[in-house]
Parts: sequence; C-alpha cells; structure tokens
Amino acid sequence: MVEVDRPPVQRGRRSIDVCMTFVVTESCIKCKYTDCVDVCPVDAFREGKNMLVIDPDECIDCAVCVPECPVEAIFAEEDVPSDQQDFIAENATLARKWPVIARIKPAPPDADEWAQVREKRALLDRRGAKDAVSAAPEAPAVGNTTDEEPRCA
Repeated sequence: MVEVDRPPVQRGRRSIDVCMTFVVTESCIKCKYTDCVDVCPVDAFREGKNMLVIDPDECIDCAVCVPECPVEAIFAEEDVPSDQQDFIAENATLARKWPVIARIKPAPPDADEWAQVREKRALLDRRGAKDAVSAAPEAPAVGNTTDEEPRCA
C-alpha cells in the first residue's frame, strides 16, 4: 500500500491522522445480516435495499464489527481485497444516500442461501432501505392479441 500524506480529518467523534475506515464488500449483497450493526458504538452503518455500507465519516476504526459479520464482508480499508476495491468508493457514496441503521433486524429469509454465492456485484440495489418501491411499468403488448387485422395510423 502506498502511503499518502493527508491532513488530519475529523471522523466521527475524533480527529485522526490517517484516513482509514472499514468497508463492507460484495459478500453482504443479498445477505444483509445486521449483527455488525448491533455492536457499532457510533451508528456508522447505513442500510440499502439489499446491502449495508459503512459511513467513512462516522466510522471510528474500532473493528468490533469485523468478527460479527457471518459472511466476512467487512475489511479495514487497507485490507480490502484487490477485486473488491471499488467497494471503498461505493461505501462512501451510498452512505451519503442511505439511512442510518442502528438496531439489529432479521436477515432476509433467503440470506443463508445468498451467503454461499460469491459473484453478486451485479445484484447491488443502490436504493436506500426506506426508498419507495416504484411499480414496474406495465410491459407493452407484444404482437397482435386480437383476430383483427392491424390498422395503420
């Protein structure tokens, strides 16, 4: 890892010299276990429709969430696997949009099945947990569904 000179930043409730946080990665998608939320002392977790992220501005780098994640989706920023590096930016971006989750919730009913799936990146739903579910537009009719001859306009 390349060291970068960065000024001290205010993160959560303290000023620190190194800009480092914890990051939720792909394994969380469609699992959304909230064991990590229950132990976070600063409410740094944000909830999306099918994933959690960590707000880097709130995280105090305590690491108590890491061993709580049953799918091992949480890493220190400096330890994020190379194929998961884009989740550093995803956490920061989505944390600004998604609501705080401060209490444990039941996991989705199919979470245990999704925990075994590795390639889930394309399934990330970027809507926040409280965003309204928009009705899917009605599919246009395909072909002629009547016995009439088609009419030209």
